[in-house]
Amino acid sequence: MKKFFTTLSNIWKIEDLRVRITNTFLFLLIYRIGSFIVLPGVDPSTLDSQKTKEGLMGLLNMFAGGSFGRQSIFALGVMPYISASIVVQLLGIAVPYFQKLQKEGESGRNKLNQWTRYLTIGITALQAIGYVKSQVSARLIGEPYFTILSVFVLTAGTLFVMWLGEKITDKGIGNGISLIIMVGIIAQLPGALSNEFLTRINGSGGLFIFIVELVALIVVVMFTILIVQGTRKIAVQYAKRIVGNKQYGGVRQYIPLKVNAAGVMPIIFAQALMFIPATISQFFPSIASSSVLIALSDYTSWGHNLLFAVLIIVFTFFYTAITVNPNQMADDMKKNNGFIPGIKPGKATAEFIDGVISRITLPGSIFLAIIAIIPAIVTLAGVNNQFARFFGGTSLIILVGVVLDTLQQIESHLLMRHYDGLMKTGRIQGRTAVPTASGTTPSAI
Repeated sequence: MKKFFTTLSNIWKIEDLRVRITNTFLFLLIYRIGSFIVLPGVDPSTLDSQKTKEGLMGLLNMFAGGSFGRQSIFALGVMPYISASIVVQLLGIAVPYFQKLQKEGESGRNKLNQWTRYLTIGITALQAIGYVKSQVSARLIGEPYFTILSVFVLTAGTLFVMWLGEKITDKGIGNGISLIIMVGIIAQLPGALSNEFLTRINGSGGLFIFIVELVALIVVVMFTILIVQGTRKIAVQYAKRIVGNKQYGGVRQYIPLKVNAAGVMPIIFAQALMFIPATISQFFPSIASSSVLIALSDYTSWGHNLLFAVLIIVFTFFYTAITVNPNQMADDMKKNNGFIPGIKPGKATAEFIDGVISRITLPGSIFLAIIAIIPAIVTLAGVNNQFARFFGGTSLIILVGVVLDTLQQIESHLLMRHYDGLMKTGRIQGRTAVPTASGTTPSAI
């Protein structure tokens, strides 16, 4: 405990780190204040917070930090920007122009960011129209002025949140967009925890069951950290080179391949497809009574969760295949006079790395699917639906991933100034990281 407080004191002593942490808190505070500002022309007294606590609306409301249900100017949050980023990333696989931009370094990334921003505006405008038509009912301004005004305000709100995220990344600590999503999710935790506590105290189970639920949540979080942090290290030997009077290379380093290289993206893709049956039921009431549609629309049914798990496994392999390039890693290794002991450079190295990735992706995808369906399992066990979302799925993986990434960035600031880090493994793993296919050094996993 003494070492922990000493580390906190060291963080505060570093001026640059102190300023960055302060800036991060101030930017996040601005975001939280804005999430309570209601759209112009909406009567706040008529808002129904229960309307957006279930299903897809509840999920969107969680990611928006409650702004979606409060009909705030930040109601759409950063989700349009996330959608635009995914689209641009997929275009980089299929469209030669975007593939070329990805290889142009900093200038290419700037152009891709501009495309992402333009696409964000279009997606936000379309989503804003749908949001106003379906979610906003208590209007103090007549049509069409209310819709036009709301679309402009919601679009500007999303762009402002996107700007806040970029400022946090530049002037603060951690990834700004990820921190904004994390803060929105954490903002829902106190209310969900309070409701579950009152339900257990006033209903079935009592305090003992509530404590068991908290212990189970801690176990699930630890399990998720293992999945997020898990790596398979591949030893790489570099040939000795003598330049002048200095010797370079001749040391063994490691390529850390993540067990879950796809992160949370497979769950997001799978969830998007699992909402299709419910959407079909809304647009075609005549077939809404179909037993298949009813089963697939119920997120606690076995059919829904089995299909959900299979989709996550499939998308994990797909997303890993498009984000991790063994051929490029093998080429970069060969250019730097590196080789894997016992493996020939070139094609044989690429095939070896691809085989390792395939073997570690299978258990990683299965564990990811288990984490994704845990909320449905605990809901069937009697846990409140709001509190059950924190037992797994997208929200838990985002929380764990963002917290670990932010801690690692703080760790790097401390180690650069010869202070002890927050995590014991930081210095050891920092020495084993080697250049990846993109030429950058990854964070310690």
